[in-house]
Amino acid sequence: MTSRTEPAGYRPRLTAPAPLLVLASVVSVQTGQALGKGLFGAAGGPLATAALRLGLAALVLLALWRPRLPDDRSGALLILAFGTAIAGMNLSYLAMDRLPLGVAMTLQLSGPLTVALLMSRRWTDAAWGALAAAGITLFALPGAGAGALSPAGVAWAVASAVAMGSYLLLSRRTGARMSGGGPLALAVCWAALLTLPFGLAEAGPRVTEPRVLAAGLGVAVLSAVVPYSLELAALRRLPARVVGVLQSLEPVAAACAGLVLLGERLTPLQWLAVCCVTLASAGAVRSAVSRPSGAEALVGSEKSPTAR
Repeated sequence: MTSRTEPAGYRPRLTAPAPLLVLASVVSVQTGQALGKGLFGAAGGPLATAALRLGLAALVLLALWRPRLPDDRSGALLILAFGTAIAGMNLSYLAMDRLPLGVAMTLQLSGPLTVALLMSRRWTDAAWGALAAAGITLFALPGAGAGALSPAGVAWAVASAVAMGSYLLLSRRTGARMSGGGPLALAVCWAALLTLPFGLAEAGPRVTEPRVLAAGLGVAVLSAVVPYSLELAALRRLPARVVGVLQSLEPVAAACAGLVLLGERLTPLQWLAVCCVTLASAGAVRSAVSRPSGAEALVGSEKSPTAR
């Protein structure tokens, strides 16, 4: 038997388990969302916070990817549509201003889940859709604290869900035409430009205060840069289906982040609703494993935390 000798100063490289990377991404996204909601007062409001988050995330992504502008009209239009969907997804900040974080994020997840289910023709997926619908219906029951749910907040969450469904379709189309993170960086820049006028109108000069900028950078890093990097690393080592199932835990993570960081307590029926939608999302991803259309990616594997 020959002994293996290592060079002087050698240290074994420790690699985190891939599922742990996805779970860390989920926790990071929702922690960033909770901290973003906590920033509403200092930044001037939800639109100001969304504009600050998108703007700073765009700057970080531009520095990381150094993208080139599309060289054809169709590519440019695709990037603009992609960025518009990202801006629409950030309507979730208006929902978060009126709803508990866990409720807002659960309603937002209904967007990609609906897209994936509409692309399916399986009875099992119809069952997952019924479970998701039942979960969302639970929010409206008298014992679920429906009196505390703002109709305007629900409307903004639904609008964000529609935008997220559109984003996922555009994400697949963009990924099929362009590679790397450059298209995402350009799309986030366009989303920031769309959001900036509303954010400035709401925030005024306070958005330039150093403490607000520092807090906004922290939100952008936690809810965008860190989880995006973790997801990319995980996708190199795990099937997209597995990543999607793990990402389906986001509503639960959002409810926990809201409880721990914001003191938002959901009723038992609201927790049941969150768990129903989470289970439906995970089930839809699992049942998509043999589907050639790749609908599993529509539920989870291509969701970018930058856009959420």
